[in-house]
Amino acid sequence: MTWSIKILRAGTMRLDGGGMFGVVPKTMWERLSPPDDHNRILLQTNCLLLEQSGTKVLVEAGCGDKWSEKERGIYAIENRTVVDALQELNVDPSEIDHVVISHLHFDHAGGLTRLNDGNPVCCFPNATLHIQHQEWKDANENRAVMTRTYLPTHLEPVASQVQTHTGCSSVLEGLAVEPAPGHTWGQQSVHIDTADGPVVFPADVVPTINHAPPAFVMAYDIEPYTAMQTKVNVLSRAAEEEWTLALGHEPGPVLVRAESDPERPERRRLTPCP
Repeated sequence: MTWSIKILRAGTMRLDGGGMFGVVPKTMWERLSPPDDHNRILLQTNCLLLEQSGTKVLVEAGCGDKWSEKERGIYAIENRTVVDALQELNVDPSEIDHVVISHLHFDHAGGLTRLNDGNPVCCFPNATLHIQHQEWKDANENRAVMTRTYLPTHLEPVASQVQTHTGCSSVLEGLAVEPAPGHTWGQQSVHIDTADGPVVFPADVVPTINHAPPAFVMAYDIEPYTAMQTKVNVLSRAAEEEWTLALGHEPGPVLVRAESDPERPERRRLTPCP
């Protein structure tokens, strides 16, 4: 079974550049991702719509719209959601059969729910939600290095719809998840068979095209060294197995390919797909 893919732009946001590039000096990363006056860099919340024989699958859910004006200002969250992106394609949220979430931080899972008369409810009432067991457990226990990223308003309304996975697992034919630890213990990548070859959503292993070098890992990562090792493995496999990568936070071209860096053949660089 192969899937068709549409990219959904679920809204921009901005996060601290130092947080996004960790130990990398600002003099290096600011040339790649120019910061604003608050030292924040532009990010997108990219999601995917997969379709095959009438089945619709959403990969990621973005930030959603349950934000106060103060919170929206802190992160410069655009007033746009994955539901807006779906409706532009004439897809109603009730038509989504499955939602696959890489991990449950607010910028990936906030869009799972919306407010109805002040109460959070699931945006995708007919969907099964696919999450790693470790991630679901950690999110509900709020095991994180960041405050206010695993929020009950994103988790509690969808609990009855969650199907957890342990390790590598098939979600549907031609659609699988694999552990991708480092950013969180339970993060997963999403592997999709398409007519044009494998497409992989690596989540925050490689959030943007500028995060290809091994040391370019986030200060937000729960285990930076593990995140680096996961990235090296993912990019090596992407080059060898000719994956197309769909980047979750890239504000520019979302689909990229990994190839050897001529200056450092042991490393990989990312280039936009033609």
